Parts: sequence; C-alpha cells; structure tokens
Amino acid sequence: MKVYISADIEGTAGITHWDEADRNNPAYPEFREEMTREVVAACDGAVAAGATDILIKDAHDSGRNIYVSQLPECARIVRGWSGHPYSMVQELDESFDALVLVGYHSRAGAEGNPLAHTMSLNVAEMRINGEPASEFMLHTYAAATLGVPVAFVSGDEGLCADVKKVNPKIGTFATSRGVGPSSVSVSPARAQRGIREGVNAALQEDLASMKIRLPNAFTLQIKYTNPVNAYQASFYPGAKHLGDRTIGFETGDFFEVMRAVKFTLRD
Repeated sequence: MKVYISADIEGTAGITHWDEADRNNPAYPEFREEMTREVVAACDGAVAAGATDILIKDAHDSGRNIYVSQLPECARIVRGWSGHPYSMVQELDESFDALVLVGYHSRAGAEGNPLAHTMSLNVAEMRINGEPASEFMLHTYAAATLGVPVAFVSGDEGLCADVKKVNPKIGTFATSRGVGPSSVSVSPARAQRGIREGVNAALQEDLASMKIRLPNAFTLQIKYTNPVNAYQASFYPGAKHLGDRTIGFETGDFFEVMRAVKFTLRD
C-alpha cells in the first residue's frame, strides 16, 4: 500500500497561538516536536495497516518543520515549496492508495480553532460553488482529480465535523476545540494514540467508499481581508472583481481552481 501524508501544525494537540506556529518564536519548538510526533503516529498506523511506501509533505509555513530523523525507514518527505498549484499535496499522483491529513484546521471565517484560516491570513473567506472552503476541501478535491481518496483527517472539532459532511466514511480524530482565542485540547499522548489507531483503522476500510464525486464545474470566490488585495488579484486571467473585497473565478477543471488560488493570494 502506498500512502501520502500531508501535515500541518495548526491542528496539532495543544496549539493555541500564532507564536507557537512561528519558527522564529521561542514557543515554536514544542509544537514542531508535536507536529513531528503526530506525523510519526500516522506513519506507524499506516505501516500497521500494510503501507510499505509513505510520502510526507511538510505543509506548514516554510515546509521545514518536521524532525526528519524521527521518520520511519519506509517514509520519504517533501520539504520546502516547489510552487506547484497542488501545494500541500505536491507530488501526489494516481499511484497512491490513500491520502491522510494530519494537523489540519478549520477554515477561514470559522470559530472552531483560534488559528483558523484558508491558505493565507489575507483571506477572510473562500468559497467553492457557494460552500465555505477549508484547506481540507481544497486538497481533498485536488486528490479527487487524481482518483485518490482521503482516508483520515486529524485536527480541531470544527474541521472534523466538516469532514463528515463531505463524506462520513472518512476517519477523523479531533485534537482540540476552539473557544474564542483559547482552545480545549486532548493531551499530546492521547492525540498521538488517536491518530495512530485512526489511520490504522481507516486504511483497512473500503477506501473506494471514501472517494468523493467532483462537481462538473467550479465557481471560486475569495474574499480578502484587505480590498487592495482583491483589486490586484482581479487581474489574474479569468478572475473578476466582484466588489466587497471579493474576486470570482469560474472553470470546469479543479486544477485551474488550485492555480488561481496559488497566484491570487499574497502573504
């Protein structure tokens, strides 16, 4: 079995403040370590389910967070960013049996995580076909274009609830619950066990049942926190300035949605 693991940090156990996700802040190393341990737990669960080839994308910020010395022998890791539109699932292709998302978080505009966002803090809200979009949704759709199902997701309770709305067959483990700018979290040990056991169980289920059906066409809307960004992004080919800090883009190919997201967001 060949498994792809995409790992973020804002949905790891205990994390609550942006300082803890910033590699230049003294609080960061603790959560870098927890991100690594949760990825290792996902790897252990995958191996127990029969995985022999695991590719990991370090998908937070610099793409250089995970302690690579702790990874199992069967794992490979993508560090840094190539600029490919598939972003947090770079190098994913049709040869993979399943995609696992670890440490993911609620979407921009949601209250399930004090660190909720979608791809950039410059995004107030993103919608696809009228539905609020998270990083989970973007990359699940990207995987679906390749025929690869998402088998398991870990992150905050709000995200896990959204996952079940997309497909209740996808396994989840909730690490925390946002309460305003605070969070209520399980212990790191409990998170690691839940992820290990959850990945193991999910990969032994009928993976075909976890696939989603993509719409025939896509309407992307991005509302920015700053109206200047909306004006600038409206010059992306095919984009329209809809007013109220928002651009729109329509296509029949989800790859083009991901390309538009790539080139219309500014950090």
